Amino acid sequence: MPMIDVYVARGVIKDRKGLAQELAQAVMRWEKVPVIPFFTDNTAAFVHELDADSFSTAGGGTDHVRVTVTTNADALNREQQLGLVKEISELVAKASGDPSLTERTWVTLTEAVPGGWGIGGHAYTNDEIVRHVRALLGKD
Repeated sequence: MPMIDVYVARGVIKDRKGLAQELAQAVMRWEKVPVIPFFTDNTAAFVHELDADSFSTAGGGTDHVRVTVTTNADALNREQQLGLVKEISELVAKASGDPSLTERTWVTLTEAVPGGWGIGGHAYTNDEIVRHVRALLGKD
């Protein structure tokens, strides 16, 4: 159940909720999880708007976007990492109306340690997530 955080200058993204939903759906597709409430209700993106003077590159630029995706450990193989980063960059650029923003979108992929992913007051390990989803799907 990934969490996605987008940090962007105020006003760059016109439809923040639309971008958030598209990013959450993209991560679910790349993770190849079933489209069930356990995942759709617990995969979310947050768009954080910043004043343009609250961040800078070393060269003084303020026209970049940072996206952090946190997944459970080993959720993405190398092909999935490459595809997800590319799609996230494209979705951000599309939402901004500036195709060149693809080149200025930084994406970091991070993994929660086993047991470091909490939902509903329970810190899930990967095995527990798999068992829980199999039970939800009637495959236990």
